Amino acid sequence: MSSGTSELAWFKSSYSGSEGDSCVEVAMTEQAIHVRDSKDVTRPSFAVGREGWRQFVRFASER
Repeated sequence: MSSGTSELAWFKSSYSGSEGDSCVEVAMTEQAIHVRDSKDVTRPSFAVGREGWRQFVRFASER
C-alpha cells in the first residue's frame, strides 16, 4: 500500500463489540475503501474500489 494511509480516518464496525481488538478497520476516500487489521495497524493495508466494496458488502450481508 502506498504511504499516507496513517492520515486516513480509520474506524471499526459498531458490531465489533466492547473488546474491539479482533476486527478490521476501514477508511473511506473518494477513490477507494482502505482496509487494515486492527490488531496490528503497522502492517500494510489494502484498498478496494468503491464498486468492489459495494459488491462485497452486498454479498456478505446475504450470508
